[in-house]
Amino acid sequence: MKTVSNILRWSAALALGSTSAVHAQSEPAQSTAETGAVEEVVVVGLRASLEAAAEIKRSADQVVDSIVADDIGKFPDNTTAAALQRVPGVQVTVNDNNEIANPIIRGIPDILTTLDGREIFTGVGRGFAFQDLPAEALAGADVFKSNTANLIEGGVAGVINLRLHKPFDFEPGWSGALNTRGIYGDNVDKFSGTIGGLISNRWQAGDGEMGALLNVSYSDINFDRPVSFNCDPRSGTNGPPGAAGVILPTCVGGLNQYGDYQRPQVNAAFQWRPTDALEVYADGIYTEYESRWESDFIFSDIFAAQNVTNVNATDRCAAYDVTDAGFGGGDTRQDLCIGQSARFNNVPVMTSTQARDSGTDQYLFATGLRWNSGAWHLDGDLSYQRSHTENRIIIVDIGKQASAVDVTINAGKHGTTNMVGNPLGDANGFLFANSLFQDLNDAVGTQFAFAGNGAYDLDGWLSQLQFGVRYADRDSEFRAFSGGPAAPGGNRATLVSSVGLPDNFLVRSRSSISYINGGQRWMTPNRDFLLDQTDALRAIYGAPAGDPAYTPTRNYDANEKNYAAYLQGKYEFDFANGMSLDGLLGGRLTRTDRELSGTGLVTDEGTGEQVLTPVNSDVSDTDFLPNFSARLRITPDLQLRFTAARTLARPAFEDLNPGLTYEVPINANIRPNGFGGNSDLKPQQSDAVDLTLEYYFARSSYVSAGLYYRDIKDRIIDAIEPETIDGITYNITRPRNVGGAELQGIEIAGQTFFDFLPGFWSGFGAMANFTLADSEVTTKGDPLEGRELQGVSKYSYNLGLLYEQFGITGRLIYTHRSEYTETLLAGLLSPVGSGPQFNGVRDNGRLDLSLGYDVTDNVTVSVDGTNLTQAKYYSFFGTEAFPHDVRDDERTFGVSLRARF
Repeated sequence: MKTVSNILRWSAALALGSTSAVHAQSEPAQSTAETGAVEEVVVVGLRASLEAAAEIKRSADQVVDSIVADDIGKFPDNTTAAALQRVPGVQVTVNDNNEIANPIIRGIPDILTTLDGREIFTGVGRGFAFQDLPAEALAGADVFKSNTANLIEGGVAGVINLRLHKPFDFEPGWSGALNTRGIYGDNVDKFSGTIGGLISNRWQAGDGEMGALLNVSYSDINFDRPVSFNCDPRSGTNGPPGAAGVILPTCVGGLNQYGDYQRPQVNAAFQWRPTDALEVYADGIYTEYESRWESDFIFSDIFAAQNVTNVNATDRCAAYDVTDAGFGGGDTRQDLCIGQSARFNNVPVMTSTQARDSGTDQYLFATGLRWNSGAWHLDGDLSYQRSHTENRIIIVDIGKQASAVDVTINAGKHGTTNMVGNPLGDANGFLFANSLFQDLNDAVGTQFAFAGNGAYDLDGWLSQLQFGVRYADRDSEFRAFSGGPAAPGGNRATLVSSVGLPDNFLVRSRSSISYINGGQRWMTPNRDFLLDQTDALRAIYGAPAGDPAYTPTRNYDANEKNYAAYLQGKYEFDFANGMSLDGLLGGRLTRTDRELSGTGLVTDEGTGEQVLTPVNSDVSDTDFLPNFSARLRITPDLQLRFTAARTLARPAFEDLNPGLTYEVPINANIRPNGFGGNSDLKPQQSDAVDLTLEYYFARSSYVSAGLYYRDIKDRIIDAIEPETIDGITYNITRPRNVGGAELQGIEIAGQTFFDFLPGFWSGFGAMANFTLADSEVTTKGDPLEGRELQGVSKYSYNLGLLYEQFGITGRLIYTHRSEYTETLLAGLLSPVGSGPQFNGVRDNGRLDLSLGYDVTDNVTVSVDGTNLTQAKYYSFFGTEAFPHDVRDDERTFGVSLRARF
């Protein structure tokens, strides 16, 4: 992968050295039958991009919202996912490396992602890691919230189509652009950078024309994301002496997620139009992600303390059913109050380095043709993609004893920890703890696909017949190992300094956590030694050299063949009063044949032991997905739209894997964890209805209001349940179908520029959108009946102030989502009769700014800032009175230079 990165750097330099003039256009987008997406030429400027996005929304057959690049290589935000969060109803999360990622539509994550109309995925997953495609490569993105038969099935929530530039997007002749950006991150206190460039040419070839395009980009980003946490709540009555009747954390700690990543990308396209009727094309893209990073942990095993003093409780008291270990779900009822603070004396404390080397490389190649002659419009597309992910995690834990640890459970949305005397800041006296944990995985996903689409124009109220077929053959292979040998001599038995490790084996943590030890750093194993000298560590732990064999219960192989065909008609009616009605009526028939082989743990009825057993699953699903849409044009600027359709989402291969992964615990004070799959999962289905009213009252200006309803069947969620294996109780996370759920809500959106204002003020504009998402599990008798769907924020909105005039372009946008729940926490210590408990996440809002100035007609400089409000992620165990963790998201400042030639 490193070699490829170097090649791409040289390719970028060569490409950028040969660019010449761009002639940009801002023509309205035109619909294409083959993808349901749009084909558009390059726009220049904020207002032009908003106008183009509004035109896509206005003319589409579905409920769709779009983002269009302001210029070549200038997407509205720094990443694809960050830009998508501005779309009404789209919510996002922040990754460990501070990237905005994982967009969900109206609270549902089951999204199908396409690239120029072709399905694209990462590794063996169903979804696509949006951050792996740099925003600089994009011409636009379309979020389809309602379905039509010509869209590929696979997204209950909707379809997001990402569009790359094509040479025929540009006027004849040479075109090119260069984009470069420097970024400073508050947490990491370092500079990062991105660079990208595009070159395109369009020329006459005989009686026709040809076009070729090359787009390259490279980013090198540093990151630091501090996290502080409380572990799950536990009854002090069942813990060390001194805390009877008080609920305290099982443990406390934090970590810094620190490192860097590189993302090279190259895409190329060729188009040839030998006649007006025929176009032949070929295009491809290669993206890569390389990251060498670490999670530096600091940890206090406070329930192993000698005793507890200075205990302060809140007035949040109730009755709880408690196990012998002090967790929830037991047979002993206790009256308990949530703790506020306490001192734990003579406590085992620990640091740990999780050294990580992660990489993804993927490519997609495609070729095809389009033929338009008279009433016929035909196309065929042949594509192949391969996505390969590798992750290598080496973990070493070291520990010692602290005289005392002071803990505040709730210090205003989070906890704080102070280890008296900062013992972990001293390199002396550390002992090896737990095990040499090695988490290795290698995943490869490939897919060959063919899609053929057609349309035939008719006279009369039925104006067009649309039809098509698709075949996709996908293979997924996943291999992994988790585990490793115990610490030399046993847990906390051998001094780190006694085994001949180099002086630099222990290093100061890369960063600090303000909520722990007053922000002092600590000593921790060296990330580079763990990754580069793993065999030396294996020798110390008494293990053989070389990576261990993959674990059977983690491994699986899957093959999935999909066959689909669709037929839909486009109808149009004109009324005497000037109104018109048009829409689509049709359906998509799809069949999926899936073979999955893995290994499960099956209990032997005779011995009661868990036995490794091969498990093979052959499943076939056939589904018919009808759709109907109607658009009433009341006036040229006012339209009412109604859509109804059925969608589906297939289970992820990992969720179907019958294997179970867990590790026998060394620390008896902490409930061990594991995760497994469920080969009985069924595809999710949704019957979706949308009603929108849209008014386009000026150039680039509109307001819209919509109602939506989703009736979801076989919704898949993760649930944590206690499972006993060989006499030990584990918290095992497994996916399951929850039966039925409903999601309904309101979306309101609008954008405009204030052209009626005088002079300078006429350059101002505004955008805003608001989404209400009300969800409920409807399965009778299910433990979650009547509860909201996990991951759904009831309210989300964007507010933006815009400016474009006199060469100045600016955006100031605030994005907010309300509280939501994550994983179901079965066995959580919770009041009697309180019902299911979740990991909850508090509401969150971010403010971003971008301000640019056109130095010349072809050169623009800009400054920007992200997360200017320094928003954080705060979560809690069931109640906000007992915080779980706080994650400090990065605030960044950037300076960009963009040139068109």
